[in-house]
Amino acid sequence: MEARALEGGFADPAIGAALAFRSVLDAMSRPGSIHAVTGANPPAPLGVAAGAVALTLCDHDTPVWLAPSLATREVLDWFAFHTGAPMAARGKARFAFGTWTDTDPVTDFAIGSPEYPDRSATLVIEVPEFGDAYLLTGPGIRNKAQMTVPDPAAFQMNQALFPLGWDAILTCGDRLAGLPRTTIVEG
Repeated sequence: MEARALEGGFADPAIGAALAFRSVLDAMSRPGSIHAVTGANPPAPLGVAAGAVALTLCDHDTPVWLAPSLATREVLDWFAFHTGAPMAARGKARFAFGTWTDTDPVTDFAIGSPEYPDRSATLVIEVPEFGDAYLLTGPGIRNKAQMTVPDPAAFQMNQALFPLGWDAILTCGDRLAGLPRTTIVEG
């Protein structure tokens, strides 16, 4: 294991994880809102916000899929040291990290079952920017929100599966936004 793998975690893990968890919780409960996260410094090409999500939500019981573009020795060692999360195939992962292109087809990821809808995947998708191209409505959105979504049709198809389906956390550098399966994407 390279020395770089030992670096890049939260300076104070309890406080860093609590702050990042609050940002993820706020983002998922208010879809379309954008939140900054700090404290993580994962090796490239993994982004700061994606690294903070990993440090906060992944552990030795959380199967993770990394896109081939992220699965460098440095990133794999960093995940192993800081989270202990086992790497898994797409269909077995509870968290998947990559770009939209990396994660397509999203139908490969777990959507849960009628008995256990919580056994679905959360896709942590790095996007080039946050914009306001699509209208969002649904739980957690007072009237409406707007956000750029990588593939609106895929999100619409996913929402139609509710209570099954995957959830998404979009990341861009040190910012993140949540798009749970309940969010309706129009446009």
